[in-house]
Amino acid sequence: MRRTVALAALAAALTGCGLAEEPKTAQGPNAAQQPNTAQQPNTAQQPEAARPTPTQPVAVQVEEGKAIAGTIAAVSAGGQTGKAKLEIMSLKRQGRTTTLNFTVTALEGKVNMHNGMGGHTLDYTVSGVSLIDPVNGKRYRVARNGTDEKAECVCSGTQGMFLAPGDEASGSAYAVFGAPPAEVTKVDVEFPMIGVIHDVPLS
Repeated sequence: MRRTVALAALAAALTGCGLAEEPKTAQGPNAAQQPNTAQQPNTAQQPEAARPTPTQPVAVQVEEGKAIAGTIAAVSAGGQTGKAKLEIMSLKRQGRTTTLNFTVTALEGKVNMHNGMGGHTLDYTVSGVSLIDPVNGKRYRVARNGTDEKAECVCSGTQGMFLAPGDEASGSAYAVFGAPPAEVTKVDVEFPMIGVIHDVPLS
């Protein structure tokens, strides 16, 4: 009997911390125009092809006034392999949303941003990027402009972005997320193909 009571108390505590279920967003006549900033399912529930390829990214030393964080990693997507440098140019909070701006530069071989940054193989956007709040144990997915199956991400498209060293070596992108709590000043940013960049300052 004591064991049953203890297990029930533990389950109630997890639910109270917000880890057992995700927040619901209000619905209304303008829902289709408003970003859906609710957290989406964990990456473990994504199709196999959408999971980031395990890499060992190397931190990039960034210059003040330019990138705020960066990394270099071997990448593979769509049958193409290469080496890429990813730089986060800004991560800014504005009201209830946060906007991420970043660039990807091909250093060696071919870097497939065409369908390498999306949530699945035929997703030609950067919707696979997510923010991780390590303090509160929450993940933030890219916002959507609606709640139905046709809702599009509030983020960059990547159609035709096959990068290679030379004239077309770099590509830029953005993504909008729900804003973490005001007390959160740093987050981890996870990119498909690239991996996780830790402790990115949130301004």
